[in-house]
Amino acid sequence: MRKLLTLAALLVTPLPAGPAELPHILPLRERAQLRDQWLGLRLGRVVPELMKRHGVDMWIVVAREYNEDPIFPTMAPSTWLAARRRTLLVFHLPEDGPLERLAVARYDIGEFFRKAWDPESQPDQWKRLAEVVAERDPNRIALNFSRDFALADGITWSERVALEAALAPRHRERLVSGQELAVGWLETRIPEELEVYPSICRLAHGIIREGFSEAAIQPGFTTTDDLEWWYRQRVLQLGLDTWFHPSVSIQRADEEEAERSFASRPSARVIRRGDLLHVDFGITYLGLNTDTQQHAYVLRAGESEAPAGLREALARGNRLQDLLTAEFVTGRSGNQILRAALDRASREGLTASIYTHPLGFHGHGAGPTIGLWDRQEGVPGPGDYPLHPSTVHSIELNVTVAVPEWDGKEVRIMLEEDALFTGSEVRYLDGRQLELLLVR
Repeated sequence: MRKLLTLAALLVTPLPAGPAELPHILPLRERAQLRDQWLGLRLGRVVPELMKRHGVDMWIVVAREYNEDPIFPTMAPSTWLAARRRTLLVFHLPEDGPLERLAVARYDIGEFFRKAWDPESQPDQWKRLAEVVAERDPNRIALNFSRDFALADGITWSERVALEAALAPRHRERLVSGQELAVGWLETRIPEELEVYPSICRLAHGIIREGFSEAAIQPGFTTTDDLEWWYRQRVLQLGLDTWFHPSVSIQRADEEEAERSFASRPSARVIRRGDLLHVDFGITYLGLNTDTQQHAYVLRAGESEAPAGLREALARGNRLQDLLTAEFVTGRSGNQILRAALDRASREGLTASIYTHPLGFHGHGAGPTIGLWDRQEGVPGPGDYPLHPSTVHSIELNVTVAVPEWDGKEVRIMLEEDALFTGSEVRYLDGRQLELLLVR
């Protein structure tokens, strides 16, 4: 524990980097050490809690090399970049004993899964799995198949056929979907992760500020494409990863723009003074992801702040954030949260759209979907999943507002900030944008 806290403390040490101070970024080896410590804690706490909650006494995760179940990389040690041949993870939770973690594979999986197959004595891997199951005789055996969540649907057709063929008929009849286990594993954040997650968001915010500055923008010359690739290069320079290509767009007072669509990327445009800029940006660090959308205004000559109408538009976006997060209640479905928040926004006269999603091991994570940009009536399946505590969500939405200084032209304020739901409140991991960034 002392080592873990030491590593966590390193992450919040300021490191000057251009116009923004970025948290210190760990070397690769220390990142691996921290992630492995988290993994050991997660396997010991989260898995047995989920298995008890859902009444499952065996969970089998099947992975083949380069075609892994999405759960597998989140359970593998830092030095395992892929499954080896076929790797079968088995969790068994007896009524009166601790969680057992086995690997029906040729190798131990680090210190986390004990090897439970000797090919010399039993050459058939599937038969050995059947023996492991028979020795423990579980009542409910979870496999990762799911209609609603791709991340919980990791077992392939051929692997399931082979697994079922190997099992005794009585055990075959006890197979159930592991959707709740898989989604719960992916969405649940432990305190040790949450100690560090704010600094990951701070990194993302700092990089956004760097890009929205004279360090990256020369008005009249720099294009939106230039800035997108600047962000990609900066992420690479810092030794980080990104899970999607950034997007940068412009709204402008004196131009009629085509109808904006989330289905296609805007063409490259030259950034000019007086532009309202928008970026959608995310990084991956320590196995966790960020997803952020913010705005900047490019000051005209003689200006020291953005027009009041743009500042008011941002304030309305912040108000929609408040209306949405006020509806976060444990046990409510994503569709229930969506409808309640949109109803409140309508009563306040906001032209609103909400499309919030879970965040963690994946950018678009498993958990309650709270709207999609093209599904404001609700999302059957993923939207019916309930909200749980200790989960992180990307609070993503937009409002459309008329700007008086732009002759009443409407702008769309698109915001996205990462926040923790504790069970009693929503807490932004590194704050949220309350003022427009200014490019001087």
